Amino acid sequence: MIVLADRLDDILRGSLLSDEDALALHDMCDLPALLAAAAQLRDRGHSNRISYSRKVFIPLTQLCRDVCHYCTFAHPPRPGQRVYLNSEEILAIARAGVEAGCKEALFTLGDKPELRYKAARRELDELGYPTTIAYLAAMAELVWRETGLLPHMNPGILTVDDLSTLRRVSASQGIMLESASERLCERGGPHYGSPDKRPAVRLETIRLAGELHIPFTTGILIGIGETRRERIESLLALRALHQRYGHIQELIIQNFRAKPDTKMAEAPEPDLADLLWTLAITRIIFGASMNIQAPPNLSPGTYAQLVGAGLNDWGGISPVTPDHVNPEARWPHLQELADQTALAGKQLVERLAVYPSYIQQNNLWQDAQMAPAVLKLSDSEGLARVEAWAPGEAVAIPEAYSRQTIHGVSYQESRVSDEIKALLAKCMQAEPLNEAEIVRLFEARGDEYTAVCRAANELRKRVSGEVVSYVVNRNINYTNICYFHCQFCAFSKGKLSENLRGMPYDLALEEVVRRAQEAWDRGATEVCMQGGIHPEYTGDTYLKMCRAIKDVLPDMHIHAFSPLEVWQGAQTLGITVPELLKQLKEAGLSTLPGTAAEILDDEVRAIICPDKLKTDQWLYVMEEAHKIGLRTTSTIMYGHVEQPKHWARHLLRIKALQERTGGFTEFVPLPFVHMEAPMFWKGRARQGPTFREAVLMHAVARLVLYPVITNIQVSWVKMGKEGVQTVLEAGGNDIGGTLMNESITRAAGGEFGQELPPAQMEALIKEIGRIPLQRTTLYRSAPVERHHTAFIAPELQPIVLTPSKRYSRT
Repeated sequence: MIVLADRLDDILRGSLLSDEDALALHDMCDLPALLAAAAQLRDRGHSNRISYSRKVFIPLTQLCRDVCHYCTFAHPPRPGQRVYLNSEEILAIARAGVEAGCKEALFTLGDKPELRYKAARRELDELGYPTTIAYLAAMAELVWRETGLLPHMNPGILTVDDLSTLRRVSASQGIMLESASERLCERGGPHYGSPDKRPAVRLETIRLAGELHIPFTTGILIGIGETRRERIESLLALRALHQRYGHIQELIIQNFRAKPDTKMAEAPEPDLADLLWTLAITRIIFGASMNIQAPPNLSPGTYAQLVGAGLNDWGGISPVTPDHVNPEARWPHLQELADQTALAGKQLVERLAVYPSYIQQNNLWQDAQMAPAVLKLSDSEGLARVEAWAPGEAVAIPEAYSRQTIHGVSYQESRVSDEIKALLAKCMQAEPLNEAEIVRLFEARGDEYTAVCRAANELRKRVSGEVVSYVVNRNINYTNICYFHCQFCAFSKGKLSENLRGMPYDLALEEVVRRAQEAWDRGATEVCMQGGIHPEYTGDTYLKMCRAIKDVLPDMHIHAFSPLEVWQGAQTLGITVPELLKQLKEAGLSTLPGTAAEILDDEVRAIICPDKLKTDQWLYVMEEAHKIGLRTTSTIMYGHVEQPKHWARHLLRIKALQERTGGFTEFVPLPFVHMEAPMFWKGRARQGPTFREAVLMHAVARLVLYPVITNIQVSWVKMGKEGVQTVLEAGGNDIGGTLMNESITRAAGGEFGQELPPAQMEALIKEIGRIPLQRTTLYRSAPVERHHTAFIAPELQPIVLTPSKRYSRT
């Protein structure tokens, strides 16, 4: 007999039991040891999360050519009843699901009923479809296009052509193996007379799905007459396919329920111990990462025991439709499910019909037309996006992650894992975190989210007290013509741009100076100058801008030119980056903005800005600027194609440079505004970060960068008033500039305007009981005269955009 304890360390490190050792577990009766090992494995792979999918159940047809002896879902044609749901009935179910927040449409149906019943063939002819599979494909596409729900399909045995057809209109597919035992198909067995229950044909369907890169659901049905050894043999057959193709996204361990009016009505059901044994064995055989579920409606009142057996998923739960396969077993209410999961010490999270690891390789696992639909509904971890909020959109923030939630009395420290508590304790002592630990903080939800925000706020109090600062400045975007092809940019225009809307312009130097003068007259201490990389610009262009402004306004702080502009400027002059930086400083440049950083990871940059600076080049420009006394800001632009691991790498690289140079004045998270971005149009990006992710970006940045970067800024043009106030209670201490002429976010679809005057800035700050401070770019108090002038500023004069006909599209 295998001694499980001897192998557990290897399994925890990712090794799998051999088939021989797995089979040896069939007579292991030490259930507590099995459960302990399974739970430890589950926690290693899934931390404290249990997932579920919010779905509607669409029974396309309940006719089936098979005659399983335990099934009440399938039945022969009934007089006066149609064989198939029609499109109106299907859409009605789907739309009710959308109203209830569902994201999955589970199509379930019998196996090829037209091969057995004339009524099915006749109705398919009337509908205009040659087969049930063809009708299924059409209805799945209808549901997806009309409602946005992601179809998941369980249509039985399929050919490669069937699978390919359905892949084009579904996010995932599935078929229960049930059992690999041929014995169960013999006379007297539960599968006798059911040709589609032959293990070989079911395994072949699963194999073909692997070849076609279809995220696939399967599992076993226990208690129908199989032995424990046969269960393990079934699991090993599935494991062999998964090891070959990597496509089995979840395993369902379903316990047989005896139903009246079936041949197995009097058959004994498996008891709870048998179900727990099978769940634990499945986890041990498949290891930490596999998604394993047991339907909670089939084992009511046993949530804690099921969690203790190593599952990490509750399956699909419908707030709208019953479980048509087990209609006697009601779905748990979603709040009940959350409460029971919490009582078991876990956090309930919502997923999609396709699991996160497959979404993170979306283009491999989805058809080209389905990939955008999946991304649209997912968050940065590949879980379900459960908020309507998006950066730049003037909609209400989610109540679950509001400022009130951070301070709410409903917070329960007991629901914060020991892991999160330990990480926060390290942050409070300024102990460094590694990549995986930072990622774990970004995963915080529920009370863990609140704990992270509270810890960040405590560090904010240490370094900034109750002061919230802002700067009166003006954005001057001198050209929107750019020869780079950043996939997130909706600002650049002209022949070289992917954005067809808007006029290309190139400001005359006189207009740049006029805007700077007007900004000074309105109380500004800073002009922030950035623009597209114009094909005709050289480093000399940037030098002339600085000199022209300083000639007129010697006291104006010039905050200008990202590392990309510096790099390009040096190349065009044939000099080094340090040489150009010195010349810019002599010409009046005061500080550099930390834009063009996007995500400091070349894996991501290759997707979103392949012709832009590499990570090391961006860091090099900043380090050289710091060496000659030019301070800079630092930024991150997040919420598009990247994952939390990339956020962690970005923060670590920023921190490492700051520890060497001390040159960063602040860190500024910039959430991706999706509405007009080319990569969103193409279906290659998410809808920006969720609100939870946006708040956590500021909070985790405070925790990770403490104490080397003391200022965490929140962007009002992207987060809105309520978002800003929430971030200020989660580690933020600065709300950036009044801007006067914000244009980049507005070009991307932002709705929060182009200026937030000082009076409104200070009212926003005072509303949450904090102390406003008008600052300079370098975080000193602004002169009293500047503060007074800012509060009596005249209206802005109309801006002048100098059209560039040469770069206009015809």
